[in-house]
Amino acid sequence: MVSWPAGYDRIILKETDSTNAEAIRRIESFSKPTWILTERQTSGKGRRGRAWLMPKGNFAATLVLKPQSSLRLAALRSFVASLALRSAFVIHCGSSDKFKLKWPNDVLLSGGKVAGILLESIGKGDKVDSLLIGIGANLVNSPEIQEVDLSSGSPVNIMETLGLTIPPIDFLTTLANQFKVYDDKIRERGFDIIRTEWLSHAAKLNQMIIARVGSSEIKGIFENIDDDGSLILNTSAGIKKIAAADVYFEEN
Repeated sequence: MVSWPAGYDRIILKETDSTNAEAIRRIESFSKPTWILTERQTSGKGRRGRAWLMPKGNFAATLVLKPQSSLRLAALRSFVASLALRSAFVIHCGSSDKFKLKWPNDVLLSGGKVAGILLESIGKGDKVDSLLIGIGANLVNSPEIQEVDLSSGSPVNIMETLGLTIPPIDFLTTLANQFKVYDDKIRERGFDIIRTEWLSHAAKLNQMIIARVGSSEIKGIFENIDDDGSLILNTSAGIKKIAAADVYFEEN
């Protein structure tokens, strides 16, 4: 039986509107990194204010950190969380080659979105006092196609795709341990080791992708991510650095 990681707290709820919202309400009471897991989430949200739907049996949790760091360094925790999330899936499911990472913060299973990450920060200016890492994972159900953004492909879930059942509380313990592993790495050895491992699992690396920034589309070869975690595309107009975008894959 895997034990809970030292130095982290956890809160388990029957129901809440959103684990990120719950974290904000409780934020002054946290003295150490704290995970909040809920069995039912009624008003979750994803990137750019999109709804994050949570059918019964799926996973919704938020990790609250107090990094006291720059916004740039805090944002790199998205890659830490992505690697931890992918690793947790592989530990429970095997099938390592089927789980890929999609920039900036999705996990794919056999090409479909199985999990996503949302970062929210609290602070003044460039200083981040509190960082919320919200994670949603489709363990037993997938949202309907018409209910989701399809930039990461059709939604998939673990039960239907792999025939496995993972209790959310067990997944949380695995995820929390893996997050500590990768967070220790970035703190002790810097972002480069995280970037290298992230790229080794990246979907569509060295292939053509489309980055949508507002109403504009930038098409190019996905070559790298830089020290800030920005996407590096080789386009017909030269190398483009993209800090934030929705990424779409071309049909094969």
